[in-house]
Amino acid sequence: MKLAAVLALAVVVSAHADDKAQFTENGELIRPSNYREWIFLSSGLGMTYGPNRPEPGARLRFDNVYVNPSSYREFLRTGQWVDGTILILEVRESESEGSINRHGYYQGRLVGLEANVKDSRRFPKTRWAFFDLTPRNNQPTAKPIPPGNRCEQCHSTHGAVDNTFVQFYPELIPVAKRFGTYKPQPASPGGH
Repeated sequence: MKLAAVLALAVVVSAHADDKAQFTENGELIRPSNYREWIFLSSGLGMTYGPNRPEPGARLRFDNVYVNPSSYREFLRTGQWVDGTILILEVRESESEGSINRHGYYQGRLVGLEANVKDSRRFPKTRWAFFDLTPRNNQPTAKPIPPGNRCEQCHSTHGAVDNTFVQFYPELIPVAKRFGTYKPQPASPGGH
């Protein structure tokens, strides 16, 4: 009985160790096929800090953020993101009238899929890199967006914890504050 429990634990630990960012031999990030099974951090509606901003008058979009489970558990333990952390931003159109819904918004088609990956060895200068994983032509991999991009600039300036937007992940704010890794964010005049 004890051996079965040890083997079961080893399988669980092994499965979670494999959830970190995976790359091809030429350094492209492999889009994780199961990211919707990861830890859901938060969802925003109409947030306008990124390149997938809607045109004026267009419907607002939903931003859903997921993180690989092993990095999430390490964050809860230390208040920091470890190498191999992969945060997925899924951007979806909003819909308002469909089926039985007559008021409010629900999520529609996928319009963007991005990743923020921490890997100090691959990205020694910035430690983090951004990838556009939006499905196009069935490409399951993506090269890093070149350094100095808008995502990198915004995250390094406004990220509450280690270049990430923990300020938008309500369950992680108290964790980061408890460990002293949270950088308070000033209000942005006129929005950002």
